[in-house]
Amino acid sequence: MSTLEAALRGGAVVILLLRAAVAARNARRAPVSRYAALLAAAIAGSIVESAPGFGALDLRLRIPVAIVSAGVPAAFWITMGAMFTDEFRPRWSHALGWLALVVLALMDQFKHPMSVDVARTGLSVAFLLLGAWHAWSGRGIDLVEGRRRLRVWYASVIVLYALVAIAADWLWPGGLSASSVSLASAATLTALIFLFAVLGSITTAETQLAPAPVRATPSAPPSDPRPAAPAVEPDAAQLAALQHLLNHDKVFREPDLSIASLSRELDIPEYRLRHLINRQLGHRNFNAFVNGYRLADAEAALTDPAQAGVPILTIALDAGFGSIGPFNRAFKAQTGLTPSEYRRARLAGAREAVGPSSAET
Repeated sequence: MSTLEAALRGGAVVILLLRAAVAARNARRAPVSRYAALLAAAIAGSIVESAPGFGALDLRLRIPVAIVSAGVPAAFWITMGAMFTDEFRPRWSHALGWLALVVLALMDQFKHPMSVDVARTGLSVAFLLLGAWHAWSGRGIDLVEGRRRLRVWYASVIVLYALVAIAADWLWPGGLSASSVSLASAATLTALIFLFAVLGSITTAETQLAPAPVRATPSAPPSDPRPAAPAVEPDAAQLAALQHLLNHDKVFREPDLSIASLSRELDIPEYRLRHLINRQLGHRNFNAFVNGYRLADAEAALTDPAQAGVPILTIALDAGFGSIGPFNRAFKAQTGLTPSEYRRARLAGAREAVGPSSAET
């Protein structure tokens, strides 16, 4: 390995370890940081493992590095989910996928059948594509502009680079270890890591400007938000027009409502509408923003004695939900009760409140 390549790989590892240390320090305040720290450490390990001459090192040195680097695809999948999915929760499948890659990486350090390489490559590609799906699929409803830009980079550049490297290793065995190719790979990795370190810092700063979202309730609808310390003064006319569409025209009842259709109704660019909802109303996800109004509307209907005989499916559809399943899940996540339980509890409470006064008269 040349001195230049050693410097490039060393610089990339230092940047990644610094990013991992910063992310680990923020892990308690921002849960996504713990996954970002694991990803940065895993990528640092893979840079060391892919260096020319690594295979000639003592097995006791290789195994710890192999364990750390093996989890890059799974760490990428998990980190993309945590970074780009606001409702992300770690699952047992994440840990199982990571463990499977580690086991296959350990087997790879000894004599092993070809099926081990095939399984490891297949799992790696699957996890990389799942990570790309997390990054790309929610772009249309993401209201945080900096995060939207980062989605494109993560979904395309990183995954493309990783898939090309995996394909080249299969189609050209040992070719990636050639001095010229290895140096070019080290230079590309260093440039990408530096680029994403800068983009990640900018995105983190932009994301922190957005206030926390306000929960929608029938008594305090999301049309009357009180964000803490907005980054810029709201455009009163556009905000008033948006609130009129939601409160008076009740456009949230349209099942196919989107940022594009709402921006056309307001006659403003989509980026301006995203900025308005994110920076002034404190929401990060368009669907969650609209569903807040829909759930508030459904809660009001379920509490209304005059609608006690209306089927819950009808209430869900009238509120703008496309089917009963998503409505039930969203409703229980917000209230802790199913729609039926909520209706029974509220109507029973209303009857008890009315009973004593009726008896007195």
